[in-house]
Amino acid sequence: MLNQFKEHVFLNFPFLEQKKILVAISGGVDSVALAYLLHTLHYKIALVHCNFKLRDEESDLDAQLVAQLGEEFQCKTFIQEFDTLKYAENNKLSIQIAARELRYKWFSEIAIENNIDYIATAHHADDNLETCLINLTRGTGLDGLTGIPSQNGNIIRPLLPFSKVTILEYAKSNQLKWREDASNSETKYTRNKIRHNVIPALKEINPALLENFSKTIDYLKQTRTIVDQKVEEILTEIQSKEGDIIKFNIEKMLKLPNKEAYIFEIFKDYNFTEWNNISELLNAQSGKVVYSKSHVLLKDRDSLLLKELKSNTVNASKFFIEKDVEEITDPIKLSIKNTDKKHTLSKNYVLVNKNLVTFPIILRKWEEGDFFYPTGMSGKKKVSKFFKDEKFSKFMKEQTWLLCNAENEIMWIVGTRQDRRFSIDESSKNILQISI
Repeated sequence: MLNQFKEHVFLNFPFLEQKKILVAISGGVDSVALAYLLHTLHYKIALVHCNFKLRDEESDLDAQLVAQLGEEFQCKTFIQEFDTLKYAENNKLSIQIAARELRYKWFSEIAIENNIDYIATAHHADDNLETCLINLTRGTGLDGLTGIPSQNGNIIRPLLPFSKVTILEYAKSNQLKWREDASNSETKYTRNKIRHNVIPALKEINPALLENFSKTIDYLKQTRTIVDQKVEEILTEIQSKEGDIIKFNIEKMLKLPNKEAYIFEIFKDYNFTEWNNISELLNAQSGKVVYSKSHVLLKDRDSLLLKELKSNTVNASKFFIEKDVEEITDPIKLSIKNTDKKHTLSKNYVLVNKNLVTFPIILRKWEEGDFFYPTGMSGKKKVSKFFKDEKFSKFMKEQTWLLCNAENEIMWIVGTRQDRRFSIDESSKNILQISI
């Protein structure tokens, strides 16, 4: 196996030469074999082990083995204990998901703190098959059937082409020491049930299951590339961007052949799962929304508007700007300065008659009942009516700020329209320029 592994790594991971690699090692045969293979090929490795304290003394014995390997390899070894049960309870997660989150977060921290380039995990071909079968039972698209990626950012999986049998043979022939996790034989977990019950039955039907599956994965990955190229072509026709909002043309989406497939491919990366709801949104009334855990999709007239849900959304309703302040950066960037300029044709700034401005200036969001006297129009107008006439989407309304004087009179719908009561004229001497 060593020669096969060497050839595979040189061909598919040529960038690892002279790089530091953090090997995630549980103490089981797969990760122990990976550590030995990389060490034997003289890569610069460090070992990292999570003790999740889930198996009492057994967990501590796993950690001891990893420490011994670190001494044998004379490499840095990082071992950390976690209260996994408490973390899972506090975050309302399953034990498996909690352990995964703790593991990868800590791996990333160790890599950054120690200038380590890559994190290597010991996923192999059997893991890949199990993952695809799990995805298949849950319902999945093309991504779920292309298996575990060999590289995801700085995480690499050099053992992915190798079977569990091959890894075991290598470990035994080289008299490696590893630990057995008794929980791996329990069938209460989905993965173990598939490993011990489903896959053996499939191998009875076709002993070459793993080999054929690996070939299928390669074909599907090539198909994935073709699909990605086509989706990119379609996006150039139906998608545009306005600030942090992505806009999709509904008329063009409705004309797409197999539009449900395109909807899946376009919106899956935004964590949407209710595909029927998105399809229905195309023909819904304006204003209807669909949420994912990270984004919101809004039907706005002839468009779908996509926006990220941000946890750091500004909660304060009003911000006060004193007379001597020249610039603010929160919640938006504003510059306030005296000027002799009298040219006002810009949406990025307004020129106001400073003699008419009372301080502190108020920066706030619009409220029901707000009105102003728009430049270029006669009389006053409700802000809500102005938004409607200007075809503001719900998102645009939420993002729009009003700049008011101390009496709460609107001077500027920021970036959109000035109130003419505060406009300058040829006789104005004391002029304030407010810019975004």
